[in-house]
Amino acid sequence: MKRFSSILSFLLLVFAIYWGFHISMPVYEEDISAPESSFSTDRALEHVKALSQEPHAIGFPGHKKVQDYIISQLEEMGLETSLQSGYSVGDWGNMSKPINILARIQGSGNGKALLLLSHYDSHPHSSLGASDAGSGVATILESVRAFLSRGKEPINDIIILFTDGEELGLNGADLFVNEHNWAKDVGLVLNFEARGSGGPSYTFMETNRGNQHLVSEFIKANPKFPMANSLYYSIYKMLPNDTDLTVFRESRDIQGFNFAFIDDHFDYHTAQDSYERLDKNTLAHQGSYLAPLLVHFSSIALDQLPSLNDYVYFNIPLFGVISYPFDWIWPMLGLAIFLFLLIFISGIRKKRLSIKATLTGFVPLLLVIALNGVIGYFSWPILKWAYPNYNDILHGFTYNGYAYIFAFACLSLAICFGVYYKFRKMAPADLVVAPLLLWLFICGILAKYLPGASFFIVPVFALLAAWYVIQNQKMPNVLLMVFLGLPAVWLYTPLIKGFPVGLGLKMMIGCTLLVTLTFVLLLPLFGLYTRKKKWAYLGLFGFIGTMAYAHIHSGFDAENGKPSSLVYILNEDTNTAQWASYDQVPIEWNGAFLGKEAKIDEKLNEHLISSKYNTLFKRSAKAPLKAIDGPKVETVRDTIIENNRIIELCITPQRDVNRLDIFTKSMNVEKVKINQRELSPYYLESRKASKLVTHYITDNAYTEIEITIPKDSILELTFQEASNNLLDHPLFSVPKRPENSIPMPFVLNDAIITTKTIKFE
Repeated sequence: MKRFSSILSFLLLVFAIYWGFHISMPVYEEDISAPESSFSTDRALEHVKALSQEPHAIGFPGHKKVQDYIISQLEEMGLETSLQSGYSVGDWGNMSKPINILARIQGSGNGKALLLLSHYDSHPHSSLGASDAGSGVATILESVRAFLSRGKEPINDIIILFTDGEELGLNGADLFVNEHNWAKDVGLVLNFEARGSGGPSYTFMETNRGNQHLVSEFIKANPKFPMANSLYYSIYKMLPNDTDLTVFRESRDIQGFNFAFIDDHFDYHTAQDSYERLDKNTLAHQGSYLAPLLVHFSSIALDQLPSLNDYVYFNIPLFGVISYPFDWIWPMLGLAIFLFLLIFISGIRKKRLSIKATLTGFVPLLLVIALNGVIGYFSWPILKWAYPNYNDILHGFTYNGYAYIFAFACLSLAICFGVYYKFRKMAPADLVVAPLLLWLFICGILAKYLPGASFFIVPVFALLAAWYVIQNQKMPNVLLMVFLGLPAVWLYTPLIKGFPVGLGLKMMIGCTLLVTLTFVLLLPLFGLYTRKKKWAYLGLFGFIGTMAYAHIHSGFDAENGKPSSLVYILNEDTNTAQWASYDQVPIEWNGAFLGKEAKIDEKLNEHLISSKYNTLFKRSAKAPLKAIDGPKVETVRDTIIENNRIIELCITPQRDVNRLDIFTKSMNVEKVKINQRELSPYYLESRKASKLVTHYITDNAYTEIEITIPKDSILELTFQEASNNLLDHPLFSVPKRPENSIPMPFVLNDAIITTKTIKFE
């Protein structure tokens, strides 16, 4: 291929990738003066700003302020609000007393209701909750306001539910689904969530049956910027993550849609989840979903949505959302195999293919997969070794994470071009056979085990067409080759970026392998490049340059703070106290308390304090004793009934606290009730750590727990009571964090902890 043609084709591919990302979401424009009947991003932003002034988890002072604000906004729309409160323990062993906020718009029909859902609590203890999920609350408030301003009565009732305690264990959703009278009326849920502070909002559906009608009605509603494919939900089900919608599906078989964004993952659950850092384009994208979906689903029969049939669906630029039945998966794979055999046999007969050469084509394919797989797998461990501070970013996505993704994508391309340069004398048609067979194998595995990803067969058909062209034309049209490469770049580049963003840089292997697999889908084009060596060098230079940029931006500053942690632990049994931290690399702020030597009292990790990533204390040091009162533990009842021993306790705080963790190493606990709520038998059977239950406390409430064990058993309980006021407590003189540091998220932090153990023999 001529030099100009190769440069042109590559630039066209780059433009196609850029354009694909660009049109995936709306571009924010100031719209404060938009018509009252339209969704306004600026008006929604005003809600986000009001909702994210301070942390507002359950039990925090800001919680009531956010609750009052939401109620006032609903009442300004003329809606009657109600509150639902009560204890909930969910399936995670986390109990709290959520306060759900509800309102209802009456429809003219008598069918099932449409429920709009988001949660208003932030993650304890430092998150401002602008994105998670202030953005969801704001999207619903503004969309409902715009809907009501039209003055048209919906056919279906519309229930507005802002749950509480989502961050603690989906407690508010559990309370509504299992105890509120309106739950039985719900036919469909639209849930708005966030796992970052920017990027496109992805759509995935939750259902216990088939998704056929959900997909078809979503397409009919015609949101302008759909980002949806059936792979998202398949991956989501494999992760240890749930949303409030999960409770509706599991407890009442109510299906629905999740809308969530994941970019800028470094802000997730942190003090940096602020109004200023929320991407305005992202909030506009959330509104672009709800506005048309609210109109559509408030006017159709929601009881007709359940289906036994599943559909594969995906979105692609120019075509929007494309769907087809699961029944087509195997026939489409069979058709692809048939076309492969037809073109292959034709090529052999016409001597345009060589069996020996096609077999040789497996060598470069396996080389690039192996090399890029190894590089992707070890990239994150090497980065953490080179930059030890990265170890304290628990979710594994650094502030310069996008640079690393681009760098390793460049390196993967460099290796692909470099390896295939060594095989430049082989005909491109011969080189394509091995990737085709690999992709047909991959599609077969997906059809069997991950059918939601079966749309991966679409670029294979494009590759088959390109393969046929290069067999029959000595100088294929470059624009045609680029066109046939578009399905691959449009379908896979969002995933190349999305895997390490959503799952952390430990999933860089997903990036490097997908780059490799996309490259080989483009071999009919790249195989014609005569200067592959120069393209390899270009990729290498891109890697080196981007890594240099990432290195320059590997530090922390006021905009991107280093996570840090410090807690004070008073052991009432031994009358000793310690400072402890989760930091592998302390900063000067907490290092002043932890000392210079890296040491840890392993007994501190004997009972793992529940956290998202099961994080252990990494450092500890002796601390002065302070007059901190632990909880008062009273035995209300200790009796034997038949073969069981029932122990009932009342634990009362003696100071202002936020949570109580109860641990036991005993695995023969048969039944547990906490504040009259029974722990799930499944949870008791499946728990592997010593945690028994966590109570996130509101208004310094007491905790009643009833434990049933075999009558001859010995029960040992450890009580850890914590308050998140270490930096404000008058008995301590812990200075404020420096500007270049933030409280470490996902763990119990800035806390004063008391611990005591009681044995019942």
